[in-house]
Amino acid sequence: MTRSASMTKRTKRMLIMLGAVVLLIALLALGFFLHIRQLMASSPKPAPQTVSATTIRKADWQPHLASVGTLVAVRGVDVTSEIAGLVRSIHFKSGQEVTAGQVLVQLNADADLAQLRALEAAAELAASVLARDRQQFAVQAISQAQIDSDLADVKSRKALAAQQAALVDKKTIRAPFAGKLGITTVNPGQYLNPGDKIVTLQTIDPIYVDFYIPQKQLGGLQVGQALKLSSDAHADTAFAGKVSAISSKVDPATRNVQVEATVPNPQRRLLPGMFANVHVEVGAKKQYLTLPQTAITYNPYGSTVFVVHPAPVPAPKAAASGSAGPAAPPPKAGELVVRQVFVTTGETRGDQVAVLTGLSEGQQVVTSGQIKLKNGSPVVISNVVEPRNNPQPTPQEH
Repeated sequence: MTRSASMTKRTKRMLIMLGAVVLLIALLALGFFLHIRQLMASSPKPAPQTVSATTIRKADWQPHLASVGTLVAVRGVDVTSEIAGLVRSIHFKSGQEVTAGQVLVQLNADADLAQLRALEAAAELAASVLARDRQQFAVQAISQAQIDSDLADVKSRKALAAQQAALVDKKTIRAPFAGKLGITTVNPGQYLNPGDKIVTLQTIDPIYVDFYIPQKQLGGLQVGQALKLSSDAHADTAFAGKVSAISSKVDPATRNVQVEATVPNPQRRLLPGMFANVHVEVGAKKQYLTLPQTAITYNPYGSTVFVVHPAPVPAPKAAASGSAGPAAPPPKAGELVVRQVFVTTGETRGDQVAVLTGLSEGQQVVTSGQIKLKNGSPVVISNVVEPRNNPQPTPQEH
């Protein structure tokens, strides 16, 4: 009995010690959990991100057709010599503006002029003979046949003189129309063969631009429509013009139709052969919601924007019984957060893009700083530096 009672007391003591250890472990675990919860509750909220934003508005949008074209002179020709001859003098400078009929080059015509004078003298002699014979014919001294022969001789000699005069005139090379000359390589004393190029002459005010549009867009095009033209040579300038002609057939290989437009060029800044971007205004103006293109984030799964709105303030909740530590602070009144929204975009012009669906007028949209945002991110708006939002941007020096 004594031994059995001793073992029972020892077992009780072990159970008591084991229970105390389990209780101690439970208390330690509970304290660690409450400490972690308190740390999480007291951890600072993410700092608001600084972004720029704009309010989306409706704007007038002029539909247009875009194409590329080539500038062509209204009149253009390489001035050449019709006959051979030695250059005696040059009466122009390279790049000069000339008028129609202005003398450009004088070829040596001394021998031709001498022959012209001889032919003119022979024609005068034949006319004198005809006059005397008519007097003799009046008194029946000669026959009508002699008069006819004299008359034919006069006409023949005058024709030979006129032919020689035309040959002499060809030795003086003139501008066929008004325009601007190019650069010449002809010098006095040089011998020219028929067809040799002397200088190029171009009429460039106004100037034509030839471009092509697809046949499906032909219905929205007509003569007289306004267009704007830009060139890499003058990227800061938009030149206005009008459609002047539409080809009477469609190219069966490309299904495109050729269009010609006339562009005023008083300062001669546009030159034949230049490449040009053409925008033809078609139809009536429309109204679209517009945003700077920097506001749109393009992804394989769609285009998105971040819309700025005040954070909702939740109702306060009672603390759970037995909990320790403060709860997470609710959003402050007036704090701004963002929400990601899918949008459908339309045409673009300059720095702007048309938004067809996904937004409504008056909403505030982030225009820069989207890379650091996600749904619910707090933001602070600073428009000290705003993205460009110009429908007709021009290059700027940096």
